[in-house]
Order: sequence, then C-alpha cells, then structure tokens
Amino acid sequence: MALNLAQKKEVVAELANVASSAYSLVAAEYAGLTVGQLTELRKKARQSGVYLKVAKNTLVARAVEGTDYECVKDSLVGPLLYAFSKEDPGAAGRLIKDFAKGADKLKPALVAIGGKAYPGSHVDVLASLPTREQALSMFLSVLVQPATMLVRLLSEPASQIARVTKAAGEKQAA
Repeated sequence: MALNLAQKKEVVAELANVASSAYSLVAAEYAGLTVGQLTELRKKARQSGVYLKVAKNTLVARAVEGTDYECVKDSLVGPLLYAFSKEDPGAAGRLIKDFAKGADKLKPALVAIGGKAYPGSHVDVLASLPTREQALSMFLSVLVQPATMLVRLLSEPASQIARVTKAAGEKQAA
C-alpha cells in the first residue's frame, strides 16, 4: 500500500531519530523470506535491542542525511531490511548472521559503523564485536593484571626464604 506524503515524512523522521543514536547499521536482502520468518526476526530484534525496519530506499536515504550512515546512501539498491543497533555495536550483526544460518534467503548487503560503509561480508566482523559486558570484563582483567603481578613480586622473597629454610632443614635431617 502506497504511503501519502505525511506518512512518508513520519517514516523519515522515525528513521532519522533512530539513525542519529544507533551504533551500527546492517542492511540485508530479505526477498524470499516468509511472513513467519520475518515475524520471528522482528521478535529476536526486539529482544536484542535492534531496531528493524523494512522501508523504501529513498526514504532511508533521506533519513540518514546528516548522520554517520550517510555513507550508505548510494549503496541502497533493491528490497532491503534495515537493522540498527541501539544498545551495542555488534547486536545487529549478530542478529542478521545468526538468523541467516536458518534462513538462506536473508543475505547481508552492507554494513555501516563509525561513518564508514563496508560490504555485507563484513557482518561477521561486526558480529564478533564483544557485548558491553564482555568488553567490561576484558577491561577489568587488564586492570587487575598489574596488581596480581605486584602481589606475586612482593610475596616472592618470603617464598624464597621458606624454600631455603626447608632445604636447610632437610639437609640437616639427612
């Protein structure tokens, strides 16, 4: 069903709002997916904090003007499904990659992050980005490492004295 001008402006405003605050964008070709598969994809998107939208490319091109995703304007060709990561940068990539395993008709067309556009094959790279919790735990382990090494360094002289004393006691006993 065709949209009137007011509805188109509403869609553009909604997409512009999402694009201005999103961390990454994945556009995927969805032709051949059933309604049930699209419904399941939308459900998984809601659960993982991904904004999913099927919209005309011209409307999306207008919506991304002035955002980090302006770089994709010329690449929007054919029927595309747009997934914007709202909570962590890799969420949209993980969603599309995981769902494409079970639905071979879903094919990533392009990926955009940090103001740069990449081909759809880069969805694997985007999907491999750590979640916020994983990144924090990696950061914490980097912070704890020097403290651990300092404790080992400070306890080593006492350990050496204990080993020397034990060796001397064993030597006397023998």
